[in-house]
Amino acid sequence: MGKIFRQTEPELTRRELLWVASMSAVGFTIGCAANPVTGRSQFMLVSEDSEIQIDKKNSPHQFSADYGPLQDAGLNNYIQGVGLKMAGNTHRPYMPYSFRGVNATYINAYAFPGGSIAATRGILLKLQSEAELAALLGHEMGHVNARHTARQMSMGMMTQALVGGVSMYAGSRSASLGKLASSLGMIGTGALLASYSRDNEREADALGMEYMVQTGYGTGGFVGLMGMLNNMAHRKTSAAELLFATHPMSIERYNQAVKSAKRQYEAAGKYPVYRERYMDNTAGLRKIKGAIEDLQKGEKEMGGRKYEAAKAFFDTALKKAPLDYAGLIMMAKCQLVLKNNVKALRYAEKARKIYPREAQACHILGYAMIRRKKYEAALEEFAEYERLLPGNPNSIFFKGLALEGMAKIEPSAENYYRYLKIVNQGSQARHAYQRLVEWGYIKPQS
Repeated sequence: MGKIFRQTEPELTRRELLWVASMSAVGFTIGCAANPVTGRSQFMLVSEDSEIQIDKKNSPHQFSADYGPLQDAGLNNYIQGVGLKMAGNTHRPYMPYSFRGVNATYINAYAFPGGSIAATRGILLKLQSEAELAALLGHEMGHVNARHTARQMSMGMMTQALVGGVSMYAGSRSASLGKLASSLGMIGTGALLASYSRDNEREADALGMEYMVQTGYGTGGFVGLMGMLNNMAHRKTSAAELLFATHPMSIERYNQAVKSAKRQYEAAGKYPVYRERYMDNTAGLRKIKGAIEDLQKGEKEMGGRKYEAAKAFFDTALKKAPLDYAGLIMMAKCQLVLKNNVKALRYAEKARKIYPREAQACHILGYAMIRRKKYEAALEEFAEYERLLPGNPNSIFFKGLALEGMAKIEPSAENYYRYLKIVNQGSQARHAYQRLVEWGYIKPQS
């Protein structure tokens, strides 16, 4: 324990230690495997079982960072149905695919390696037909089937993120928002959603069009999606910043979609795109489009540390959509930054009542309770958070902090020790380590 903050190791480099630790942590197997799309052998350290387990372990934290699956259960079921209808036409139909919209307002869609796929409310509002939704989900399934994440992991590009099961936060669109998320103890899975290469994007595009056409959707869906993305790329809006950081866009991708539609899939140009069906299923979402756009503006101001301006946008959004879970949580976070702890509690409590199955409200409540020195209440909130969403080491730390505030030294020390077995860097780790030294549980480092 006395060496947990050592920055360099004389015998092994940090990269080597991370490599060894991550190989052990997630059960990588060294060797080659046939690519399910091309059939060619390729260097692959990650087995399919590991892909699925990594997905199960990490995806729930990203979905929660994005304010959980859509409050609109009907729309979520619709998205799931479209995705599952296509999944049988992929190169890996046996993967445990799942599809959902998430309440985040930024514009993006993403896939985890085991087939868990999400689209944000921001991008769902940009789509114009079910075929465009199918194109979007098909593109993400293309990444899963080509094993792009597994290939990046095999090349050693993501090992650090998996050490100890702690991943980087990806729900933010700026460094300051990421810092805020970290200080509040939220985690996401940034490294698993790392930027794809242009070759990855081209391959996912080709597979996505293939899957949607085989499912009976018209090629206009894919061309429409690429056209929308190309137009957005030129406007460079803050809400789409993360989208183009992880999915690089170019006019070449749009031109290739047009070319494939005219040549390779000419007959599919007459297939239906189901615009009316998409509009019917997204009618409720489009009713609160103005509120979502206000939340996007508020997040932009949060990223620029203009918190009063952000608060004004969040307030406007909540007047339009007073029961919006994401809006309430965004406002609660903003109030915490402004040190309005009572108001933060009020917004977070309302969010929890509206969406009791989503965990983030409990975490925000616990954090605000600690600020107000209501340690027993904080302990209850973090226990509920762990019940809803286990696996965030920060909840262990905050339980230790609450117990410390209650002067319950032994159970506090137990939680701090558990936390340091998972995380050994950062201000929280330093606090936990210092308390354990002060209380005589460990000897100070030499």
